[in-house]
Amino acid sequence: MWPEDLKYTESHEWAKVEGDVVTTGLTEFAVTHLSDLVFIDLPEVGDMVTQNEGYAEVESVKAVADVNAPVSGEIVEVNEALSDDVEIISRDCYDEGWIVKIKMSNPSEMDNLMNAKEYAKHAEAEEEAGH
Repeated sequence: MWPEDLKYTESHEWAKVEGDVVTTGLTEFAVTHLSDLVFIDLPEVGDMVTQNEGYAEVESVKAVADVNAPVSGEIVEVNEALSDDVEIISRDCYDEGWIVKIKMSNPSEMDNLMNAKEYAKHAEAEEEAGH
């Protein structure tokens, strides 16, 4: 259910490593629980982010949620298409719905993320807890 080539955060972001750049976005779990997305407040290229801290906000008809960085570093690319159509995230969260690309300042932080199997257990536990 969760792509095996990605790493995951406890706050439901995914990370795909390509060299020293991490592409990241929201997992299907997050998108499903937020439901109808209406807006995303995107960061700027050049912004510095810190692992597990918010760098963007996504708004749905139900709630506003922080999007947290899976790793620390500099934002080198932003998916500007989301400004016009945030629903891209809902339709294709793991491909076209990516949010930013981060040049890692500390690649060892990837060790703090979960693999697909660990994330599946985490998502299941949250589901059972009623989150």
